[in-house]
Amino acid sequence: MSSFMIYPAIDIRGGKCVRLLQGDYEKETIYGDSPSEMAKSFAEQGTSWIHMVDLDGAKAGSPVNDASVIQAARELGVNIQVGGGIRTEKDILHYLNSGVTRVILGSIAVSDKDFTKDMLKKYGRSIAIGIDAKNGMAATHGWLQTSEVKAVELGKALADAGAETFIFTDIETDGMLSGPNVDAVAGMARETGKSVIASGGVSSLGDIKGLSRLASSGVSGAIVGKALYTGVFTVREALKEVQQ
Repeated sequence: MSSFMIYPAIDIRGGKCVRLLQGDYEKETIYGDSPSEMAKSFAEQGTSWIHMVDLDGAKAGSPVNDASVIQAARELGVNIQVGGGIRTEKDILHYLNSGVTRVILGSIAVSDKDFTKDMLKKYGRSIAIGIDAKNGMAATHGWLQTSEVKAVELGKALADAGAETFIFTDIETDGMLSGPNVDAVAGMARETGKSVIASGGVSSLGDIKGLSRLASSGVSGAIVGKALYTGVFTVREALKEVQQ
């Protein structure tokens, strides 16, 4: 069986650990003052990956909370993937040279395909493409705008350009604890033929089990945020679910 990873999520805003509802900056809950402490607790529960998002960076268009991310990458001995405001090669190298395993290109993958293809050629598996979909269309800039590009078409074009890993978020389900859009995730994996990490809506161990059953068809992991912070289940329990 193909392996399936759990990616506990840490969203950073104003140096704190937060969650937003459907990406809305007005609907924020603070879950901790220290992203690095949160990362440490996830690492101690046995995760091999942590997903970190610089929300301020996503809005500013360049990294803002990078120090917290790099601290986790250097101190914890786990793989860190980071997104939020990574728009230049300098930003990519800043993270990769500081011990981060994988950087996520999001909005820029929609707005500047040539740059994205160039970076995929240079850095290959160290880059993941974040595709956020609203009604099947790719959304950009912290979900404030919807593009004219079908999410699946964008995925196929970037897979052809060398992308190996996609992080697929269905905005309708994010932070809602309503269950992931399994069909959309499976469709993205099928159409691109690449590894797709599901993001958004994971609300139970059953959701994780359901997604992990799709591992053989390319769904390679799930990003879990709110369910961990609200105590629905722990990282340890999620990892156990996948191993069974």
